[in-house]
Amino acid sequence: MLVQTYGSAIYGIAATTVTIEVHIDKGINFFMVGLPDSAVKESQQRIKTAIEESGMHWPGKGITINMAPADIRKEGTAYDLPLAIGILAASEQLPPESVQGYLMMGELSLDGSLREIKGALPIALQAKDEGFTHIIVPTTNAPEAAMVAGITVLKADSLREVIDHFSNAVHLMSEVINTDELFNRQLDDSILDFSDVKGQENIKRAFEIAAAGGHNLILIGPPGAGKTMLAKRLPTILPPLNLSEALETTKIHSVAGKMKRRSPLVTARPFRAPHHTISDVALVGGGGWPQPGEISLANNGVLFLDELPEFKRTVLEVLRQPLEDRVVTISRARFSVDYPASFMLVAAMNPCPCGYHNHPTKECSCGSQNVQRYLNKVSGPLLDRIDLHIEVTPVNHDELMVRGTLGEKSQIIRERVIKTRLIQSERFIHYDQLHCNAQMGTPELRIFAGLNETSVEMLKTAMKRLNLSARAYDRILKVARTIADLEASKEIETHHLAEAIQYRSFDRENWAG
Repeated sequence: MLVQTYGSAIYGIAATTVTIEVHIDKGINFFMVGLPDSAVKESQQRIKTAIEESGMHWPGKGITINMAPADIRKEGTAYDLPLAIGILAASEQLPPESVQGYLMMGELSLDGSLREIKGALPIALQAKDEGFTHIIVPTTNAPEAAMVAGITVLKADSLREVIDHFSNAVHLMSEVINTDELFNRQLDDSILDFSDVKGQENIKRAFEIAAAGGHNLILIGPPGAGKTMLAKRLPTILPPLNLSEALETTKIHSVAGKMKRRSPLVTARPFRAPHHTISDVALVGGGGWPQPGEISLANNGVLFLDELPEFKRTVLEVLRQPLEDRVVTISRARFSVDYPASFMLVAAMNPCPCGYHNHPTKECSCGSQNVQRYLNKVSGPLLDRIDLHIEVTPVNHDELMVRGTLGEKSQIIRERVIKTRLIQSERFIHYDQLHCNAQMGTPELRIFAGLNETSVEMLKTAMKRLNLSARAYDRILKVARTIADLEASKEIETHHLAEAIQYRSFDRENWAG
């Protein structure tokens, strides 16, 4: 007898429905075709034991299983459940007609219990798009899948519960989530706050500009100057995620298996801080069967690279294209997948190997050649893609020892950032791919970042003295546009441009490109 059940395969952050055809006939052999990987091929023993532990019997006949479309590789253990139900229905231990209209996924333990899977949200989205009325997933994945309205999400803890459901003995419970209510309840409640940072007012100003325009920035300064402390607080002044961004971010984290068990929706902007020993594949994504990397996990959030020159040169260079295009394409012989990579890059580094070059009180022991060699580890093309270059100086003891004086709270700064982002949203209302100033291209800069004659002359002088590239020219205009937006100014004034230029001071004067 031939029976069809349905599962799903994840490619990038999207899903593709897989039709599982199970045919039982004379013989004793077990065949599985349709490009399954080793984990899927090994499922026979798991499924057989789970079926027997659930009170059913393994058919003593020949079983042929085809997983269509046959030219797409099927990977992982999440196909155990639809395979098991297909075998039971094809052997008439379950009514074959009862399994129609269901898409199901879940890994089976030997005792028949269901283990959680990756990618429940994109699987549910695809199931809804293709007209399925019901989806069955492990209980731990049900809240995540229930983020999708318009499809019934049934949760199960074991194969026995699914068997009883299709036998009409006991029906599975559905998971119902009010997405808007959950989103509003779980908005970012970080314990970090900019008021914890004493002094560094000019650095806080630079962070506010970066947050307001979505700009990348790099911090250079001695150890203990507060670079990491400041970077960790950047998400607290960024605008909260909207529901669309939250769902996109959740899809990426779900596919990567990074979801927290008690939180089916990512509502806080991601902050990813990989160690400098990371490989280029781990950073951008990839592998034999591509998975999202750190830059995609930081999508709609912040990617923080501490000790930037300690990263391998190849790792840093692969950042260049994602910083421009805000998407990563992973290509393989048979297919390619796209991962979103719209993140803010925050980098931090010491000015030299010992960390005390140009320190106001401590002497550098490196020597000029070692300092230059150290700075050369960061390439000019990468620096060109970073809008704000900030020198961080140590906070003096008097500021640190003052008690009872707190700086401006993150919430106050965030309110100014949100107002500035609203100005940009209105500006780019007719541009689908533009949401903040950092995303503008040259055509948009000509329209929205025009300069008066005095400002043009100022910028020409700066370009010559600092020997800036054409890309740096565009970066200055973007930052100047953001500074003007913070003051609700329609035009870029001279003082806006002057402040933007000072944030490029490391371009050629103190950096080796």
